[in-house]
Amino acid sequence: MTEKLAIIGSGPAAWTAAIYAARANLNPVVYEGEPSRAMVPGGQLMFTTEVENYPGFPSGIQGPDLMELLRKQAENFQTRVQAADITSVQFGSHPFLLKSSEGKEVEALAVIIATGAMANWLNLPNEQRLAHSGGGVSACAICDGGLPAYRDKVLAVVGGGDSAIEESLYLTKFASKVILIHRRDSLRASPIMQERAKTNPKIEFKWNSIVTDVLGDKVISGLTLQDTKTKEETTLDCGGLFVAIGHTPNVAFLDDQITLDEKGFIATPTPWRTATSVEGVFAAGDVMDPYFKQAITAAGTGCMSALEAERWITFKGFA
Repeated sequence: MTEKLAIIGSGPAAWTAAIYAARANLNPVVYEGEPSRAMVPGGQLMFTTEVENYPGFPSGIQGPDLMELLRKQAENFQTRVQAADITSVQFGSHPFLLKSSEGKEVEALAVIIATGAMANWLNLPNEQRLAHSGGGVSACAICDGGLPAYRDKVLAVVGGGDSAIEESLYLTKFASKVILIHRRDSLRASPIMQERAKTNPKIEFKWNSIVTDVLGDKVISGLTLQDTKTKEETTLDCGGLFVAIGHTPNVAFLDDQITLDEKGFIATPTPWRTATSVEGVFAAGDVMDPYFKQAITAAGTGCMSALEAERWITFKGFA
């Protein structure tokens, strides 16, 4: 049996694509992935506690609850779900051939890739523990910075690029002070972003410093910093830590069969479209978005990818 549409992923982009595709009678199958140490089905929102900026939930919603609702909505329209990863693809011929972690092969007329991107972490045990428990460690200031838990506190940001500066500037709206921690004595960010940070009275800098431990039991209380030159360790009191050292898109299984941009995200050659360099393959969500990286924008591109896939399938006479 050849599937009309296979969707790879299980975040907001994948489930939104499934909802639209199912309602268009494409009978989609979603490969939601298998749980691993780094990621679970549902993506990054499965590690998020309170989500306050997803429309339709005036009082907020827990990340896992939101993902469960999106999945159920897709299943209500008879979306089929496979609890397996797609480990390799063959896009050189049509129908496309996908191989799953269960050792099965499936043919598909069209494919939507919505595998997301993983935030890069410091990989400290207490960092991961507090990030997963909602204890004041995050990789997204725009997602979490406005939460009551962070307001009027000293907040720390790790990083030295434009993303770290953007996070720091955003956090100044809520924090009493933002301390930007960077392993070098100069930033990698663009000159205009550096100027904005250095002239903001709420932002301070900790140069030549790395975080070696995150302190606190249920909630973060501070950080242990090490000077990269002297190796001296100091303690920094803070009420929140935001790690802004980039994201890694989940594209390894594609084996270079699709064009990526300079940051490693799937490229979409036509602006405001989700079609990739391979005709019949579309991308949605954080795997193709190095800029916004929000649940709602991922859902939006999921909608777009399903509409494009449906039109392409119809145009080709496969419907």
